[in-house]
Amino acid sequence: MASLLSRLRRRPATDGAPPALLSVVVPAYDVEDYLAACLDSILDQSYPALEVVVVDDGSTDTTGAVADRYADRDPRVRVIHQANAGLGAARNEGTRQSTGAYLAFADSDDLVSPGAYERLVASLEGSGSDLAIGAVERFDDDRTFMTPLMRENHRSAAAAATIEDLPLVLADVFAWNKVYRRSFWDGAGLVFPEDVRYEDQPALTRALVQARAFDVLTEPVYRWRIRSDGSSISQQRADPRDLADRILTKRWSTEVVRERTSEATQRVWFARVLPIDMWEYFRAVPGSSDEFWAMLRAGVGEFWGPDTVPFEETALPWRQRVMGWLVSRGERSSLEEFLAFVDLHPDGLPRRVVGGREVVDHPVSDRPDLPDALRAP
Repeated sequence: MASLLSRLRRRPATDGAPPALLSVVVPAYDVEDYLAACLDSILDQSYPALEVVVVDDGSTDTTGAVADRYADRDPRVRVIHQANAGLGAARNEGTRQSTGAYLAFADSDDLVSPGAYERLVASLEGSGSDLAIGAVERFDDDRTFMTPLMRENHRSAAAAATIEDLPLVLADVFAWNKVYRRSFWDGAGLVFPEDVRYEDQPALTRALVQARAFDVLTEPVYRWRIRSDGSSISQQRADPRDLADRILTKRWSTEVVRERTSEATQRVWFARVLPIDMWEYFRAVPGSSDEFWAMLRAGVGEFWGPDTVPFEETALPWRQRVMGWLVSRGERSSLEEFLAFVDLHPDGLPRRVVGGREVVDHPVSDRPDLPDALRAP
């Protein structure tokens, strides 16, 4: 990594040279209650050379009018009004109409942390990397926190790293906690898939894998809002269309990882990155359709097995690995029994001593075919 850093490092801009323009693309759909706070957090940034491109994606409320008011009073803001085409299409259109040497994205119900863009651009100016990545905080009305994996990925700063140096960064598939060189974005042919959910993962997987180098900052640069009006995870995830999009974007991302990374990085991909969100779909099985169950079983079989990593050997929490193992075997009734048992013991599953060893007592604990990896959490 040191040699790569020396090859990429650039001289800082000469004193008095104007800073490079940073374009921030903000797709917006029916966010009249949140857009103003988002735009304020961007326009109040300490980085002076900003172009903010708001894409009103066919909003049915006053979102477009809010954006227009900002454009009327601040020349840094431009607004594109278009028929509803979805998040990926809105981001792509905003990117096409952006003119900056650097590129960033912000979702219209979130906030950009103070000083974020100044730190991210300064890192790129110093290292010569293709993109810089900062940490993300989640927040709602009562709390602000960082997920354990986000904390792990941003525990130490790195300059001019590659995905082979830091393969776990493949888990950071968010568009908006990063600044990209526009020349890299265009040269790599990066676009967001359209007409599909979870468009971030294939686009950002390709960005991280194709980058000559990227920087990692330890500081939070983005605040990801937990919206109180959201429906439950189970209600969303039990929709076969949601699962179909999840499997499709995982497939696209996996193709990139397999084509362009080492076996060691692929092991991290299958063990630690790709299965992260699967528990949401496992939890949604009770009450779901036969179509959903068949699709879920096929998806688990496609990605996890003897030629990659069996689901029970992934790095997920123990309960999630049990769920995935049962799905891989097509045992729907056993999965539903296990989920019901877990829900009856929210403070922890009961334990008992067998042969002088303490084991967890649950509906599949005594099965002779239970893999050793699942016998104790």
